[in-house]
Amino acid sequence: MLSGLVIVDKPQGWTSHDVVGRMRRLAGTRKVGHAGTLDPMATGVLVLGINKATRLLSFIVGTTKSYSATIRLGEATITDDAEGDVTASHSAAAVDEAAINTGIAALRGEIQQVPSSVSAIKVNGERSYARVRSGEEVKLAARPVTIHRFDVLDIRKVDGGRVVDVDVEVDCSSGTYIRALARDLGEALGVGGHLTALRRTKVGPYTLEQARTLEELAEELDILEMSQAARALMPSRELSDAESIEISYGRRIAAGPAAGTPDAATADNPVAAFAPSGELVALLADAGNHAKPVLVFAPGNEKPGNEKQGNGKPGDATSADGKAAG
Repeated sequence: MLSGLVIVDKPQGWTSHDVVGRMRRLAGTRKVGHAGTLDPMATGVLVLGINKATRLLSFIVGTTKSYSATIRLGEATITDDAEGDVTASHSAAAVDEAAINTGIAALRGEIQQVPSSVSAIKVNGERSYARVRSGEEVKLAARPVTIHRFDVLDIRKVDGGRVVDVDVEVDCSSGTYIRALARDLGEALGVGGHLTALRRTKVGPYTLEQARTLEELAEELDILEMSQAARALMPSRELSDAESIEISYGRRIAAGPAAGTPDAATADNPVAAFAPSGELVALLADAGNHAKPVLVFAPGNEKPGNEKQGNGKPGDATSADGKAAG
């Protein structure tokens, strides 16, 4: 059975669900999920899992994401991006590079961020964006996110300086909304701001260089095999033949060398265990003197109860921006 990750360069105008639907047809299977959505406006890295690899997706959702983006200062929109109507406009002619850099510096590190009201976050069981579209005013609670890097690449005055476009690169934690960064920068500078372009360049260890367009994938389905995907994603442990057999049936083996230290494998941050052949056997967590399977991949030996997931359901990723996942 065909299993692995597909790193897609999502086209503009497509929803993440659209891409999943297209991949189901290309791969000939219904079992396809994604590791965090991207808004239709956004392009770039969308990680899909096929068949057994959907069980890796919950461990990808929480990884660091990287983006390149353009922020327009001088206009605020209802969606905090270019797809929404302009709600306020103020000349940004007096905004200089020093002010922009100061505003961005305040948004680096661990911050409390209020997600865009037009987001996929559920409020009393209904998506926030659906409530806004029905005319309801929605105010979401701030949540902690980490902005590891927020760098300015270029600053351009547009329309005689009435608005200013700022090209940036951002590395951030899961759950970060890049369009909320644009909104908050504009508010801090007193002129409003929104996102006009967004491209996700990295999800955890998976990069834009690995990504393929849907047209390319239609010509040749480029799949990152399960073992390669897991080795890139998490620490590895090499098993003996005997250990591989025990784990493949859901039994415990001796704990890994990091057991009892802060680097010990856990259910949320497991280690990928490989047979001498290089095949991915399971994901393991240390528990005292033993290591136990979190997920078992050995063919034919998966048992109910051995498929506990660390962070959620495959493809259930929530946003890191716009719905962009984070």
